[in-house]
Amino acid sequence: MMKPGDRIVLDLTHVTQCDSSGLGAVISLYVTSKSTPCRLELVNLGPKIRQLFSMTNLLSLFEPAANRANRMP
Repeated sequence: MMKPGDRIVLDLTHVTQCDSSGLGAVISLYVTSKSTPCRLELVNLGPKIRQLFSMTNLLSLFEPAANRANRMP
């Protein structure tokens, strides 16, 4: 259960593929984190996952953190 002020980190280090169910799960986490409100961070996105998130405009939901190429808070 998310509480206001929580920080949720989703480490995608070993994720090499993602289908619509995976995208839906990330979107669901995002919506829940915004309504709670808490902070959701995606870290260690591989090139294929980053490209998928870019193509589906999910990257636009997250602001890049300064000096961390693989982090998406």
